[in-house]
Amino acid sequence: QVQLVESGGGLVQAGGSLRLSCTTSGCTFSSYNMAWFRQAPGKERDFVAGITRGGNTNYADPVKGRFTISSDNAKNTVYLQMNSLKPEDTAVYYCAGGYLSYNYWGQGTQVTVSS
Repeated sequence: QVQLVESGGGLVQAGGSLRLSCTTSGCTFSSYNMAWFRQAPGKERDFVAGITRGGNTNYADPVKGRFTISSDNAKNTVYLQMNSLKPEDTAVYYCAGGYLSYNYWGQGTQVTVSS
């Protein structure tokens, strides 16, 4: 079965950086569109960044210029490089993927940014 496993979350001070990884198995990774979402306490899950199977990327406005999504087909892994982190970036970050829609989700990784 398809599995997505996130890693790389943690506690960081404002202005710092983190890199999240999402490693997939049980799927043809190169044929999937992949994305990162996040959910802060008491809020809905929001789109953060996406990368298509063709390598096109898009970002939510709050993270443009600070976050970068990338993928490595050889490692079946998608990354989210997060720079200039702010306290409002604190959330559980989820990896999602699929062929036509985001059918598969990881369990999430906590990112906490202290002020």
